[in-house]
Amino acid sequence: MPSNSIQLFHNKMKSRFIVVLSLCFVLLGCSTSVQEYKENTPAFNLFEYFEGDVLAWGMVQDFNGKLTRRFDVKIRGVVKGDLLTLKEDFIYDDGEKQQRIWKITRNKDGTYTGEADDVVGQATGVVAGNALNWQYSLRLPVDGSAYNIAFDDWMYRHDKTHVFNIAEMRKWGFGVGKVTLFFEKQDVVE
Repeated sequence: MPSNSIQLFHNKMKSRFIVVLSLCFVLLGCSTSVQEYKENTPAFNLFEYFEGDVLAWGMVQDFNGKLTRRFDVKIRGVVKGDLLTLKEDFIYDDGEKQQRIWKITRNKDGTYTGEADDVVGQATGVVAGNALNWQYSLRLPVDGSAYNIAFDDWMYRHDKTHVFNIAEMRKWGFGVGKVTLFFEKQDVVE
């Protein structure tokens, strides 16, 4: 009798493992690929859009969707060959000011790499159609400590002037929040 109980237990565990593994594969298959946007217009030329002055405004939400911060950003972009330097000056609703300077390189294969002081390692970006997807880890200060937070950052070109941006934030694979931004290019040449 005990060996039957052990066999029954193993069969149940094996069945549960197969169900969990199958669910993982299904969820992995649900992620969006930037290539799904390759036919969408207008095409997103990162260097062209961010060269010059851009204004942005946005919000940070926690894992429950609760608004935790709002902010405005003044952005100045300078292009020299295959390098885009973005100077971002943030002003948060609580009065905090922050500056981030991105150095973004356009690679020969059409991808991008980016670096900034609070980016851990390099950001990697891929464009297709009107969409750009960045993957990076940002070192964020929280209550006197600093944490590396993974960003899955999506930008969508709406027209000559506007870009929408949604970034999902994760820690240890769990969603911890979201950043939403709206960009408006200031010096559009018609």
